[in-house]
Amino acid sequence: MPNLTILRTYALKSSPTELPSSVLFQHTERSLTIFDAYPKAMFHFLVLPRVTPPFTVAELSNLKALFKSGRERAKSLIEMLGQDARQIQKMVEEEMVKRYGSKWDVWLGFHAVPSMEHLHLHVISSDLVSQALKNKKHYNSFHPKLGFFLHLNDVLSWFESDQSYYDMKTQLKKEEYEPLLKQDLVCWECDRPMKNIPTLKGHLKEKWEERMKKEKSRFDKKRKRAIDPEEAAGIEQPSSEPSNKRADTGDTL
Repeated sequence: MPNLTILRTYALKSSPTELPSSVLFQHTERSLTIFDAYPKAMFHFLVLPRVTPPFTVAELSNLKALFKSGRERAKSLIEMLGQDARQIQKMVEEEMVKRYGSKWDVWLGFHAVPSMEHLHLHVISSDLVSQALKNKKHYNSFHPKLGFFLHLNDVLSWFESDQSYYDMKTQLKKEEYEPLLKQDLVCWECDRPMKNIPTLKGHLKEKWEERMKKEKSRFDKKRKRAIDPEEAAGIEQPSSEPSNKRADTGDTL
């Protein structure tokens, strides 16, 4: 059973480098990024705010508690997490291209009702292909259109709304969100109903493979045009012996 307060323990560390490399991906003065211990996709990270003034441990316990600390305070911290998360997102996309020759969507978002203590922003690839995704709750908590997964940009938009709408959205009532986890299984991409998790996981893998082939083909064409625009335009080139070789680069994530 997972330690439900382990994220808080990590966030309280004055020296994040003491964490094992299997846990810590990187850190800054204001946040740390860790590998999700039970990744629900091929790439899955958590970006945590470190416990530093002016925020207290209690205010950083979850998204709802943060909102209660004050609108502007909450906005500044979520914007900070977003900046750091987008850097991770970019690194993930680069790693996708390196490993698979193409990239696909990477989502940034919070769970409306988190299962672990301490605020954390998910950086997760949209394939949702993982052995750790084992049940309906796991899947529905990351379904991008169901509502339990709160996309970062949507949360940030709340701060631009009027006070009544902001107050309504930031209540994050469990009784409104938790039933979403029990919704029937439906493919997030094509809306096709799925009878069980094994069927869904097989379908998601097929969808990812189809998407990867299309993206790889598009990426290869784009790269070819960038390398040799005259050839891409159909201009005949003098024949020559190919000499360009690429160095082998290993995985970095």
